[in-house]
Amino acid sequence: MLVRFRCSLLLILLSFCGILSPGIAAAQDSSTPLLRLQRSKADLNLETNVVHAQGLNGITYGKGGDVSTYPNSLSCLIVYGDGKFILEKRDESTVGKPKVKVAEGTLGADDLQHLKTLLDDERLKKIVTPKAPDIPNNATIREIESIDAQIGRAGTMQHFTTIRERLKMGASETGGVTTGMDTYLDNGAPLQKTINPLIKWFEAVEKKSKPDLKDSKPQYCSPMGIG
Repeated sequence: MLVRFRCSLLLILLSFCGILSPGIAAAQDSSTPLLRLQRSKADLNLETNVVHAQGLNGITYGKGGDVSTYPNSLSCLIVYGDGKFILEKRDESTVGKPKVKVAEGTLGADDLQHLKTLLDDERLKKIVTPKAPDIPNNATIREIESIDAQIGRAGTMQHFTTIRERLKMGASETGGVTTGMDTYLDNGAPLQKTINPLIKWFEAVEKKSKPDLKDSKPQYCSPMGIG
C-alpha cells in the first residue's frame, strides 16, 4: 500500500511541481520558453508515519488520521529564447496565504549564451526523472525538496524532477526501539554533477534579481500539490 501511495505522490510532483499554465506562458511570449526551472521545499510536521499525502498542498494525513499543515517555499524561473526572464519567489508559512515576489528582466548576451551552453550539455540532455525514493514503513517524512526542470529542445520538451526527502526513522514493524534519527533519500544524487552547473546559474540569477523583486500575486510558481 505504501508503494502505491508513493507512486501517487511522485505523479503529483511530476504533474504540479514547476509546471506552468500554458495560458500564462502564452501571455508572456508566443514562443516556447527555453527553460522553466523550479526549486521547492516543504517542511512536514507530523508525529506519525505518513502513508498518504493529499496533494502535498498543505494537508497531509498520517497513519492515525491526524492532519498537519506545513510551510513551503518555491523559486521558479522562466527564460525565453530572446533572454527575457521572469523570477517568482513564493513563501507560504500559513497555508492559503502565500507571500509572493516577482522580478522581470532580460539576460545579457553573455549570460544567455552561458545558459544555452549549459543546456546543450549532452549529459543533461539524457536526464529523465529518476525513480522516486522508497520510503521505509517505519519512517516519517519531515522535509521534501524538489528540483523541477523543463527545457525546450527543437519543438520538444525535456522534463525531469528530482526529490530529496528527510525522514525520521521509527521502530521497525517487527519490533525495536524508535531511533528518532534523521536519514536522507535523494534520487537526484547520481545526477548532481550534471545538474549542479544549471542550479548554480539559477542561484546567480536569483541573487542578481533580488533588488528587483516586487510584491505580486501568485502567477508562475506551482506549489507541490493538486490545488
